[in-house]
Amino acid sequence: MAGEIPNLEAFARSGTGKGAARKSRREGMVPGVVYGGGAEPMAIEIPFNKLLKRLKQGRFLSTLFNLQVEGQEDVRVICRDVQRDVVKDLPVHLDLMRLRRTSRVNLFINVEFINQDKCTGIKRGGVLTIVRPEVELSVIAGDIPDHITVDLEGLAIGDIIHINDVTLPEGAKPTIDRNFVIANISAPSGLKSQGGDDEEEDAAEE
Repeated sequence: MAGEIPNLEAFARSGTGKGAARKSRREGMVPGVVYGGGAEPMAIEIPFNKLLKRLKQGRFLSTLFNLQVEGQEDVRVICRDVQRDVVKDLPVHLDLMRLRRTSRVNLFINVEFINQDKCTGIKRGGVLTIVRPEVELSVIAGDIPDHITVDLEGLAIGDIIHINDVTLPEGAKPTIDRNFVIANISAPSGLKSQGGDDEEEDAAEE
């Protein structure tokens, strides 16, 4: 099931157009609009410092947020665009899209590795080399997985874990249409096995 969705706090913005947007920026806010989801567009504004902090955390455009606006019901949104000042490269406007629970969205989902203590390769001195600590998946907004699980039990040195080896949550599918590498069990000596070469070639293609 879905993990905790981060909150994005905003305020309803009175007025639209360039004049209202400039007023919002003078007051230390970033104007924006929320659209879609079968409802009327809503003008909002977000404190500049809070938005900038979110942007610096990365993956802003591929993170599902719980939008909180005083006087309105919380709604799930994803950012579709952040307009920036051409000189200062700072945010000046953003577009948020409402999502129905049945909507599909591309999100980066963490990969969790279990049973390392039961991994034959690791017991023999091998090393778990993680190529993708997270994987971009197409998921349903109403049922977003907190993570996907890779079971290492019984894997030997030289074994490679591809995305097709992982049982994905119902309704989730990779956004990349090929059997890419997630991790491998590499030799303790650091010498490249044939499996390691395959993994490096796979990673180089991406």
